[in-house]
Amino acid sequence: MVGKKRLKNSRYISGFDGLRAIGLIGVILYHLMPYTFTGGYLGVPIFMVVSGYLITDLLVQEWQQNNWVNLKSFYVRRIKRLYPGLLTMLLATSAYITLFQRQLLYQLHEMVITNILYVYNWWQIGHGQSYFDRFANNESPFTHLWTLSIEGQFYLVWPFVVVALIVGIKKKNRIAQILLGLSVVSAVWMAILYQPGADPSRLYYGTDTRVFSILLGAATAFAWPSTALKQKVVAQQRLLLDGVGLISAALLLVLMFNLDAENVWVYRGGMWLFSVIVCLLVAVVAHPGSDWNRVLTNPVFNWLGKRSYGIYLYQFPVMIFFESYFKNIADHPILYPVIEVAIIFGITELSYRLIEQPLAHYQYAKLWGQFRQFWAHPKWNRKVGFMTGLSLIGLIALVGLMQAPSQAAPNAHKSALAVNIQKNKKANAKKKAALIAKAKKAKGKTQTPTDQAAEAAAKKNPVNQEFEKYGVTQVALQKAQKLPVTAIGDSVLLDASESLQQVFPNMIVDAAVGRQLYKSTPIIKDYVQKGAMSSTVLISLGTNGSFTAEQLNQFMTAIGSQRQVYWLNTFVPTRPWQNDVNEMLKGAVKKYPNLTVIDWYGQASKHGDWFYQDQVHPNPTGVKEYTAIVAKALVQK
Repeated sequence: MVGKKRLKNSRYISGFDGLRAIGLIGVILYHLMPYTFTGGYLGVPIFMVVSGYLITDLLVQEWQQNNWVNLKSFYVRRIKRLYPGLLTMLLATSAYITLFQRQLLYQLHEMVITNILYVYNWWQIGHGQSYFDRFANNESPFTHLWTLSIEGQFYLVWPFVVVALIVGIKKKNRIAQILLGLSVVSAVWMAILYQPGADPSRLYYGTDTRVFSILLGAATAFAWPSTALKQKVVAQQRLLLDGVGLISAALLLVLMFNLDAENVWVYRGGMWLFSVIVCLLVAVVAHPGSDWNRVLTNPVFNWLGKRSYGIYLYQFPVMIFFESYFKNIADHPILYPVIEVAIIFGITELSYRLIEQPLAHYQYAKLWGQFRQFWAHPKWNRKVGFMTGLSLIGLIALVGLMQAPSQAAPNAHKSALAVNIQKNKKANAKKKAALIAKAKKAKGKTQTPTDQAAEAAAKKNPVNQEFEKYGVTQVALQKAQKLPVTAIGDSVLLDASESLQQVFPNMIVDAAVGRQLYKSTPIIKDYVQKGAMSSTVLISLGTNGSFTAEQLNQFMTAIGSQRQVYWLNTFVPTRPWQNDVNEMLKGAVKKYPNLTVIDWYGQASKHGDWFYQDQVHPNPTGVKEYTAIVAKALVQK
């Protein structure tokens, strides 16, 4: 028997599954290859706009039909729709961490609880979590769940807001204008908080700075309700609708492939404008007189759209766990992502069929009775076996959650690499101020000795004889002793800083763990302003992510064309952006005459024994090789 339809005039708009599919494809591609599909993160505003439109449209329909909104029914539907998949993913991921990746136990219980309460995005902000520092041995498999928290907060308060607006304002167009105004306030707040050169994760995660997408969708629902749209339109109207759909779809795709997440324009109106474009497409798809609902309706999009929630849930855990076991990700830029997508889809399909759909329609009032019946007359079958397996996974997860520490253990991260980086960081902090003062004092003076003088000094006072076995001549080492260098980089440079400063005692090393290019341009400007920037500059950036041509140009412009820049290309085989960075640098040599690329990748890729377990940071042997390669490039020509 078919159940009674809850809303008499509601209609299922299958094209919205197509929009969800487009958003999902963008997000998946962005997370797999963030520096190839630079705008894929814009799939999230698509989800938000569609959610804002659908939820608001349904609430308004319910009010119009019944003159009230059944809050209990609304929240029960949301819980039954969202929590089974979320809880299963959280517990399965926690169980996996407990058994196989125990280094991720730190604060695991806090992450799980805040996700269940839908406040995880604010937990990420409070704990300084970055969405953009993708290189980390302990990268969280829950990073992507911030958006679910924002939508959960929306579901919690929105029925009350809708009823208040309908009762208090009454006119739909006026309500739409108010919501549009609030979306502008949110977008302006994002622009005010944005700081060029700083990590924009606070803006990316914040409910206050991202709610404009949902508000725009809600405003569209009031101004363009699905039940009030004409079934039949004249040819000119259909042409107009389809034309608006075509233009908005084209703009949407262009931006999703090209708009970098760290571009200034994104946070100063760009993401709001993109959401407006999505609203236009949503409005066209919702109209029965347009052809776009049919265009976006096909078996592939329908499958992806209906399973978009599960695919979104499982994508990051699969990626993080898969990539933790394979150290040659950069060598397989196509094969590995295909395998990861296949695993994500496989897990999602199982979750959709065995958990999400059954529990979304399950009558929980029967649960206790069924349990008592089984207890009285145990009968083992496939369903009971499945539930037993889920219970075991939940038990393992609970063990891990109880073991999860709130603070890092005193000896945590005390690997040889971490100890070396910490030691170099402290030692370098003491040296930096003195070297900067010395650089200012020596500004404008001839600083590099002639070959003859260096050779004579080498005969009298040989230095660092150990580097001779690495192919560095004594003449070059003597030159290095006198050469001022400003070195800017990330943890790879920091790892090698002690060795470098033995060979280059006048080298200022400014390096930090997790540093990316976009964070480094202000550092360069500061050195130039202080008069402490040497005429020889060493750069070691790219380990933590790629960069755009615009960011590279800003960086090189800040250094200036009169300084000679030596840039170590990247060896980071565990991350997909390695080849992107190296290709970018290879092309940059043609544009910047003062840029020389040191081929660290070419040497490092042949010697796995040069590295710690992460296959990225050089061990003591690798550090000497790294230093020798730098010395040959800078002074042995």
